[in-house]
Amino acid sequence: MSAFDDLLAFQRQTEALSSVAERLGWDQETVMPRGAVEQRSEEMAAMESVLHERRTDPRIGEWLDQAQAEDDEDQRILDLIARDFHRAARIPARLAMELARQTSLAQGIWADARANEAPQDFLPTLNDILMLKREEAAALADGGDLYDALLDDYEPGTTQAEIAALFDAMRPRLVALREDVLGAEYQPQALKGDFPQETQLRLARACATAYGYDWTRGRMDIAVHPFSSGRWQDSRITTRVVETDPFNCIYSTIHEVGHSSYELGIDSDYAFTPLGRGVSMGAHESQSRIYENQIGRGRAFSGWLYQRMSDAFDGLSVPDADAFYATVNRVTPGYIRTEADEVQYNLHIMLRFDLERDLIAGRLDTDDLVEAWNTRFLKDFGVAVDRPANGVLQDVHWSVGLFGYFPTYALGNVYAGCLHAALRAAVPDLDRFLAAGDAGPAVEWLRENMQRHGGLYPPRELIERATGADVSELPLLDYLEEKFGAIYRL
Repeated sequence: MSAFDDLLAFQRQTEALSSVAERLGWDQETVMPRGAVEQRSEEMAAMESVLHERRTDPRIGEWLDQAQAEDDEDQRILDLIARDFHRAARIPARLAMELARQTSLAQGIWADARANEAPQDFLPTLNDILMLKREEAAALADGGDLYDALLDDYEPGTTQAEIAALFDAMRPRLVALREDVLGAEYQPQALKGDFPQETQLRLARACATAYGYDWTRGRMDIAVHPFSSGRWQDSRITTRVVETDPFNCIYSTIHEVGHSSYELGIDSDYAFTPLGRGVSMGAHESQSRIYENQIGRGRAFSGWLYQRMSDAFDGLSVPDADAFYATVNRVTPGYIRTEADEVQYNLHIMLRFDLERDLIAGRLDTDDLVEAWNTRFLKDFGVAVDRPANGVLQDVHWSVGLFGYFPTYALGNVYAGCLHAALRAAVPDLDRFLAAGDAGPAVEWLRENMQRHGGLYPPRELIERATGADVSELPLLDYLEEKFGAIYRL
């Protein structure tokens, strides 16, 4: 066997073990007994120890020195393995294990603190994780910027300066649109009623099926914070249910189907290689957001959903499909990021981006985080946070150490705006299919032009290849102004 073959065989086992570790995380957030948290934290630490040892095995460096790429695909595999090897080699095994242990424990602590409205029960644990993440960032940065080192895990090649410039470009138009919408004479009515859990879950499954979700390679469960998990032949989704708000369940499900479909849509030849997963979280979010928003909250698909919901719940409080479309896209100054409308969602991300940059840089202490969050939220949204579960405790991300992840949500929205413009040009009669509850043509275009490539191209190049245009925030902003201008009769 050649050095390249030896390296790929070794990588295949590492990827398989990584998938097992991910399955442990899925189990912890869905069906694991609550009393097993400490045991699971030790199991996760043990798995991370094995994985870290493999990722830093000196033979990888030797194989990389000797391996010869026969084509661009091989070269990309070598580049990705080398990147991961050099990053992993900078992190001490002790630190990798401790991060796995502490973040596994922290998930339960966060969930209990959120349920009990008790940030004081979580903040000491968050501070422990923050110290570990600063140490990790320092090891990865090698004298460079700490936050950039963490961001590079989720959106390779992007810096906080680039994200900040993007947000500065987006904010004025988003704020102006929000002010126009909230000040409009016409305001859509809220959906009212009680919506039983089992009925919501049946509708959510129907929506996932409408998007072609492969139930032979996936499943749906309930979690505190919806997520997807897995790849290749096993990619699972989760959702959550609020019996007064069926949109929470339905659109969380569609969102996670977008993530899962990306993983399931990758070329099967890439399984157990670095190409066999989504190339970045921004790319991943582009799929979940375009599935959820541009497709799922569009007039055509929402019309189909209106009839299904009206039948399932024996009528709705809104009179017709047009009113339902406006209700689905209703803009309100709410607290929760995952429930935020398209106009305000990115403003939620900008808040988190600035706060977590300050945490990593040491400009903000965890003891002051609640006050900093509440002050910034009031400034940005004009509403005072009423309780911690609607404020600093609402997201799971920091409890599991995902510092640098949040900005990829907004970047995913930008990518989705670019993809949607290209999709509409390529499939001009798309609404005819969506009105019949068939998202297949949209999914097929996304799979062919983006999803199947997995990690073959860097994130921005992937989007630009799919769309034939440079990445820009303008398609997203233009789409939002056109859509919400029409809904609110501006």
